[in-house]
Amino acid sequence: MAVTASQNNLAGLPRRLVQDGLISEERLLEATELAKKEKLPLVAYLVNNDLADSRSIAVAASHEFGVPLLDLDAVEIDLEVVRAVDQKLINKHRVIPLVKRGQRLFLGISDPTNLQAIDDIKFQTTLRIDPVVVEQDKLEERIVKAIEAVDTSMSGMDDDDFDLENLDITGEEKDDEEVHRDDIEDAPVVRFVNKVLLDAIKRGASDVHFEPYEKYFRVRTRLDGVLSEVAQPPVVLANKVCARLKVMSRMDIAERRVPQDGRIKMRLSKNRAIDFRVNTCPTLFGEKIVLRILDPSSAKLGIEMLGYDEHQRGLYEKHLAKPYGMILVTGPTGSGKTVSLYTGLNILNTEDRNISTAEDPAEINLPGINQVNVNPKVGLTFASSLKAFLRQDPDVIMVGEIRDLETAEIAIKAAQTGHLVLSTLHTNDAPRTLTRLVDMGVKPYAIATSVSLIIAQRLARRLCDNCKEVRDIPREALEKEGFEAKDLDAGLTVFGAKGCKSCNDGYKGRVGIFQVMEVSETMGRIIMEGGNAMQIADQAAAEGVYDLRRAGLNKVKEGVTSLDEINRVTIE
Repeated sequence: MAVTASQNNLAGLPRRLVQDGLISEERLLEATELAKKEKLPLVAYLVNNDLADSRSIAVAASHEFGVPLLDLDAVEIDLEVVRAVDQKLINKHRVIPLVKRGQRLFLGISDPTNLQAIDDIKFQTTLRIDPVVVEQDKLEERIVKAIEAVDTSMSGMDDDDFDLENLDITGEEKDDEEVHRDDIEDAPVVRFVNKVLLDAIKRGASDVHFEPYEKYFRVRTRLDGVLSEVAQPPVVLANKVCARLKVMSRMDIAERRVPQDGRIKMRLSKNRAIDFRVNTCPTLFGEKIVLRILDPSSAKLGIEMLGYDEHQRGLYEKHLAKPYGMILVTGPTGSGKTVSLYTGLNILNTEDRNISTAEDPAEINLPGINQVNVNPKVGLTFASSLKAFLRQDPDVIMVGEIRDLETAEIAIKAAQTGHLVLSTLHTNDAPRTLTRLVDMGVKPYAIATSVSLIIAQRLARRLCDNCKEVRDIPREALEKEGFEAKDLDAGLTVFGAKGCKSCNDGYKGRVGIFQVMEVSETMGRIIMEGGNAMQIADQAAAEGVYDLRRAGLNKVKEGVTSLDEINRVTIE
C-alpha cells in the first residue's frame, strides 16, 4: 500500500520515493539535510548509505518524469562524447555523456530533476540535452572508468587539448651539473617541438629523429619499425630546435662537439606520463638528435601479446621459473629485446623475490624492482653493479647488456651460484650467441653450465585486419621462399598489405618473430669441443628449434604478417 507524503515537505523525486514505499518521509528528510552538508546529490547519498535501492530509485524516477531508463551494463561509452563535456562538470554533477546525435546529447543521470546539471552542460556544449535515467551505483562506476580512459588515451586528441607552449615537461636531474636555460625562449619553436612530440605519441611512434643537413632540416618518426618524414621546417630553425631539445633534457647547450645523453618526462594527464630518452650526435651541419619514446604500458602487455607461439612461450616461462641459470635475449637495436626482458621481470616481480637490474639507462620504471643506471664516468659500470648486487642476496639479476669479458664472467658466475640472470647480447641468431661468448673470452665449460635459454628476435609489422587482402603467389615461388610442401598441400593462404584509413600502409602494430633455443647437453658438448655456430644451428634444427626465418613464415601462414615484411626482417 502506498504511503502518503506531506505536500508541504516533499516534491519531485523525493515525493515519489516516499509514495512508492522505498523510504519513510522522516528518514528522507533527514537524508536530504545530511546530503546537503556533505555536498552530495540526494540519490548518491541514499545509495551510498544503503537507504534505498539504486534500481528501484531509477525505475521510480523514470515513471515519475517520463524519462527513458537505461541499463549502463548494456552500452559502451563513447570516449569522444565524454571528451565533449568538461571533466569538472562530470565530476561536479556526477553524470555521464552517452551518445551525441546531431545537436542532441543524451546524458546519463540518476536524478532527472537535477536541472542545474542539465543547464550547465547545455551552456558548455551548446547542445540540446536529453536526460536518460541510469542507476546510481552503475553511474559511479562508469564515470570513474570513462575519466580514467580519457586520461590514459591519446587517440582522437586535437592540438587544442594541450597548451603547446606550457606542457608539463621535466628533464633528467643530473648531480653537480648546472642546467643552462635561456631567459626568454622562442615560443614558436617551443610550440613546434611540443607538437612534434605529441603527434609522435598519438601515432604510436617509437622514436623521433631531428636531422640537420646543408640545405634542409627534416624530422622523421619511426612507426612500426619504419622511418617516415613528418616535417621539414626551415633550415635556419635547426639550431633553435636543437637548443630547445637540449634545454628540455637538461643537457649542456654550449657543448656541441661531443655526444650527450639526457631524458625528458612529458606529463600528459594525472594518470599518464611519457619518458623520452634523448641522444645528440655532432654531424657535419649541426647536431642530430634522436628521442626514443619510452611508454611504460609497453612493458605490461603480457607475454601472450608479444607473438610467442605456444611452445616458445612455454619454454620462456619454464626457464623463468627456474631458481638459477642464464636467459639471454639477442637481436639488433630496436628488435624488442627490452620489452621481452621487462615482460619476464613482470612475471617474476613478486613480494618474495629480490630483483635488481643494471641498465644503461633504465628505460622503464618498474615498482618493486631495484633499478640502477650505470655511469662509467664515476666508476658505476655493469661489472661493479653486478658485484654490488651479489652482496645484497639477490634472487634475480638483470644486466642491460653484456659488453665485455668482466661483465660476462660475473654474470655467468652468478648464474652458476643460485641466481637467475637475464641479459642481452647483440648477435644475429641464437646459435651465434654461444660462440660470441667464446669470442669474448668466456670459458666454454662455463657457458655450457650456465646459459640455459637463448631467445633471438625481430619485430615485424602486423597486417591490418580491416584491409589485408589475399595474394595469389605461384607454388614454385612459395617453395623457394621456404614453405614446406605439407603447408602448400593444405591450401596455404598468403595475405598482403593494402592500406586503409585505420592503418599505416596496410600495417598496424608489430609482432615478435622469435627463435627460442634451449641449450641442451649436446649443444653444451659442441661448445666445449670447440664447435662453431653452424654446428650448433644444425643441432638446434635437429632438436626441432625453428630459426627466425621459419618462425617468420609461420606468422605468414597464420595471416599475421606479409611475406614482404618477413623478407625485410629475416634472412632468406
